[in-house]
Amino acid sequence: MGRVVVTEFVSLDGVMEDPGGAEDFQHGGWTFDFERGEDGDKFKLDETMNAEAMLLGRVTYEGFAAAWPSMTDEVGFADKMNNMPKYVVSSTLTDPEWNNSTVLEGDVAESVAELKEKTDGDILVGGSGQLAQGLARAGLVDEYRLMVFPVVLGSGKRLFGDADDKTTLALVDNKPVGSDGVVILTYRPKPE
Repeated sequence: MGRVVVTEFVSLDGVMEDPGGAEDFQHGGWTFDFERGEDGDKFKLDETMNAEAMLLGRVTYEGFAAAWPSMTDEVGFADKMNNMPKYVVSSTLTDPEWNNSTVLEGDVAESVAELKEKTDGDILVGGSGQLAQGLARAGLVDEYRLMVFPVVLGSGKRLFGDADDKTTLALVDNKPVGSDGVVILTYRPKPE
């Protein structure tokens, strides 16, 4: 059975919006102010290379689909991104053009539960804030991998901004990376 893994870049105040600077957010590109080092780069590479599939919201999917098909690298990251199965949750996208992409239709929770049943490995959810929040509310997130940057942005979309209720998480790993205080925190929902 597959596991839904929400993997995000977040500020200390939980902002996940526009870490790469591709959107029109006033603090866009905020992660580039910090050195995440070789360990941080290796973490992201290993995470992607070991994933079975990606699950994305439409906005994140469209950003990735516009960028990744033309990218190449020596370590195979771009090949993995372009060739692994991608599932996009959208009520407006009907004909995804990025290689190996499928639109999930109907009830999102039901579709993702079925996807978990037919997948053997990790299903990565990156970006896709609204989707990540909906999956959390439905109890479908198996793990959170948060690369936390030592900055308070004060505004922006937050990963847990619309949480309906208290959720207790268990810390399963923590690792400082780089030289600027970036930390990777891995949590799993704790049974109530």
